[in-house]
Amino acid sequence: MTDARQAALDYHAKPIPGKLTIELTKPTATARDLALAYSPGVAEPVREIARDPENAYRYTGKGNLVAVISDGTAILGLGNLGPLASKPVMEGKGVLFKRFAGINSVDIEVNAESPQAFIDTVARIADSWGGINLEDIKAPECFEIERVLIEQCNIPVFHDDQHGTAIVTAAGMLNALDLAGKDLSEARVVCMGAGAAAIACMKLLVSCGARSENIVMLDRKGVIHSGREDLNQYKAMFAVETDKRTLDDAIDGADVFVGLSGPGLMTADHLHKMAPNPVVFACTNPDPEIHPALAHQTRDDVIMATGRSDYPNQVNNVLGFPFIFRGALDVRATRINEEMKVAAVHALKDLAREPVPEAVLEAYGRESMSFGRDYIIPTPVDVRLLDRVTSAVAQAAVDSGVARKPYPSHYPLKAVDEVYGV
Repeated sequence: MTDARQAALDYHAKPIPGKLTIELTKPTATARDLALAYSPGVAEPVREIARDPENAYRYTGKGNLVAVISDGTAILGLGNLGPLASKPVMEGKGVLFKRFAGINSVDIEVNAESPQAFIDTVARIADSWGGINLEDIKAPECFEIERVLIEQCNIPVFHDDQHGTAIVTAAGMLNALDLAGKDLSEARVVCMGAGAAAIACMKLLVSCGARSENIVMLDRKGVIHSGREDLNQYKAMFAVETDKRTLDDAIDGADVFVGLSGPGLMTADHLHKMAPNPVVFACTNPDPEIHPALAHQTRDDVIMATGRSDYPNQVNNVLGFPFIFRGALDVRATRINEEMKVAAVHALKDLAREPVPEAVLEAYGRESMSFGRDYIIPTPVDVRLLDRVTSAVAQAAVDSGVARKPYPSHYPLKAVDEVYGV
C-alpha cells in the first residue's frame, strides 16, 4: 500500500471514523433545559409549525441545512460503485459546506432501482432541509432527476456536478477571453465531452453570451452534428450543421477548447491548429486532456486552466456551491435559477480582477498574484468569496422573484465564524 493511499485511509478512519459530527446548539445541563428541548416544551414549536410550515425556519435548523444526496452511479472518476461507496464523497461535500459557508449538511445515499424511485424518495423527504445538493449521479439520468425534483420541491435543488463546474468555468472563460482580446459572443468553442458537466457548461456559456452555432461538442463517437440519429435530447440541443466529424476537424481555428472527457485526448498538433491566443480548459482529473507543460511548450500564447490544484487557474467547484447555497438559503429561495448562476459567474469573474489579499499570497507561497494569464479565477482560500458570491446570488434571487425573504441586511458578510459559528 502506498504512503498516499494509507494516509487517505487513515485520515477518514482516525481518530473517529468519518469527517462530520453533530453538535448541540442549546443548553442541556438542567432538568428545565431537557424539558424545553424535548417533552413537554417541544410541543410549542410543533404547534407553531403545524399552524404555519414557514415557522420550521424559525424553530428548527432547516434554514441552514442542506442534504447532499447521491445514488453512487458516477462517483468522482471511479464510475458506478453504488450508493454506500459514495458516502465518503458526500461527507466530504458536507465538510466543504461547513468550512467555507457555515452550512450544516447531512449526507444521504439512496439505493434506488430507477431514476423515478430516486426522485420519489428524495421528493418525499425534501421538506426536512433548506436545500438539496445532488451529487455523483450519472448522465443522462441526472438531467431528468434534477428537473423533476426542482418542479416538485419548494426548496433549491442543485446538481453540482453540472452547475458548479459550469459556473466556475464560465467565470474563468470570460476573463481568459478578455485577456486574449476576444469576445464570448464571437468565440468558436470546442467542447470535448458531452456528459453532465459538459452540457451544463455549454448551456451556461450560452446564457453568458456565447452563440450556440459557434459551439462544437464531441462525444465518444465524434462531433455531435445534426445528421446523427443516436443523440439523446440533451446532446441534440448542441447538434450543429457541419461537415466536421473529428476533434482534428473541429479544433482547426477554434478560439476555445473545453475538455470534460478523458486524459490525453488533446495533442500538441490539435493545439497548434487553434487560433491565436487559444484558451484551453483541460479539466479532467487527475490527468487532463493535455498537460499544462506540453501546452505551454507547444504554444507560448495559450491561456490554460485545469482541474488540478498544483497548476494555476484551477477550475474548482468549491469556488461556487457553498456560496451559491449560502445566498439561496439566506433569502429562502425556492430554487437556484439561471439568473442566480449568472450572478455567481460575474461575481467570480470580477473578484479575480481585484488585488489579491496577503493571506492568499501566504497560503500559496507567492510574493505576488494579479489578474492575468496565470490568474483568471480566484483561489478557494480567498475569504472574500463568502461575501461577493453569496451576496450576488442572494440579490439575483430577490430580483428574479424566487426569494421568500428580503435581501439580508447583514451583507457584506463578516467572517464566516462570526456569522454562522464555524
